[in-house]
Amino acid sequence: MGIRVLLVDDHKIVREGLNSLLSRESSIQVVGEADNGRSSIQMTRELTPDVVIMDISMPDMNGIEATQRIRNEMPACKVLALSMHADRRFVIELLKAGANGYMMKDCAADDLVAGIHTVSNGDTYLSPKISNLLVDDYMKRIQDAPLSVASVLSTREREVLQLLAEGNNTKEIAFSLDISIKTVESHRTQIMKKLKVHSIAELTKLAIREGLTSLT
Repeated sequence: MGIRVLLVDDHKIVREGLNSLLSRESSIQVVGEADNGRSSIQMTRELTPDVVIMDISMPDMNGIEATQRIRNEMPACKVLALSMHADRRFVIELLKAGANGYMMKDCAADDLVAGIHTVSNGDTYLSPKISNLLVDDYMKRIQDAPLSVASVLSTREREVLQLLAEGNNTKEIAFSLDISIKTVESHRTQIMKKLKVHSIAELTKLAIREGLTSLT
């Protein structure tokens, strides 16, 4: 017996095409078809497939809601989304709902088979287009994110900040770093200016939050 698969799509011609394609694979057995999210849940309960191939946009109940319910109720069953939507919102919502993979409907037959085997084994499968979409989105979020202390301050300023946060006074910091007291004071002024804080107490809280000191 191969990997038991349930096909879920509101278009009969799509289900028939997938069924025909997968029937050629000795390692895969199509055990049923559903035309909406609600019926996919019931059929998953009855047929206990290993993998549900899930469309997103369907009447009565969409694939996102159906995926979440299936994964919550039957966590051993894997869900592989197969959609025409290469939209970040759909991808993120499906993955948050518990989908184990996301593929485009224009993928090659071999890729679909590989995706089924991958999610069946407990791994995540994303088609190249979806992987690129998520990486591009992640990179954009990094670029738009507020600058961290590490990126704002120089190496020497981070050293001074840590020593300040750990309770050292200006003289002790100067001795520790082998620099003049005046230089320490200059660094402290620049640190406060760059971080927009106005007291040592604020600097200490910031250093702890940023992981620059283990002081608790």
